[in-house]
Amino acid sequence: MESRRSFLKVAGVAALGLGTTPALKAVAASGEAGGGAPQPQVKKGAKALTAKQWAMVIDTRKLQTAADVEPLIEACNKIHNVPHFNNKNHEIKWIWETEFKHAFPDKSNSFLNESVEHRPFPVLCNHCENPPCVRACPTKATFKRESDGIVLMDFHRCIGCRFCMVACPYGARSFNFRDPKPFIKEMNRKFPHRMKGVVEKCNFCAERLAVGEMPACVEASQGAIAFGDLYDPHSPVRELLKENFTIRRKQVLGTEPSVYYIV
Repeated sequence: MESRRSFLKVAGVAALGLGTTPALKAVAASGEAGGGAPQPQVKKGAKALTAKQWAMVIDTRKLQTAADVEPLIEACNKIHNVPHFNNKNHEIKWIWETEFKHAFPDKSNSFLNESVEHRPFPVLCNHCENPPCVRACPTKATFKRESDGIVLMDFHRCIGCRFCMVACPYGARSFNFRDPKPFIKEMNRKFPHRMKGVVEKCNFCAERLAVGEMPACVEASQGAIAFGDLYDPHSPVRELLKENFTIRRKQVLGTEPSVYYIV
């Protein structure tokens, strides 16, 4: 009897090993071996723009009205196949405008300068250096690319649990409650469209950086948004940070947002 039990134990372990081998190979192929993050889906070309930590500086003084912000949103939505739902509860947002009191609730007060109070503030994923969304994701569908600090989404890994949405203190993630394809005005075949049941967000235009182009919102901003390496003292963002007082959203939380605002 004892020998039979021993045989069954050995056979069970062997069967388990055979069953998990393909899965382990798949994990290794995705770049997750050793506990690291999955490899990004964007392949970098010879003209790729690189940085230690990409960052953005938004000069809100140059964005005084909603008409100034709309081109940024439109450029982003068109390139990234962001659907337009009539139902506000189903809204997908990569970059959008809000008021100062909503963007910076910890910095607002009852006697705020009227120009600032009524100014539209473009907000987006902050691509934090210490992103809580990455820690919350059970499948590593959201991960921080160590080569340049961009927080990316692997849509194929997302299981729709929305833990990342709860973890994000900026409301920068959206969930596809419906199939978005019928609500995309003009499909961009160069960028993957999503499916019902997955989360999506701004990706700092990683696919454009990979071919040497600036983010769409930066190009559409006509100088209101600067983009560059936070750790390069001669980058455009560092030059602006030296010359201007800037604020970040909810920086007291320790997430280290990479989006700065000149007010």
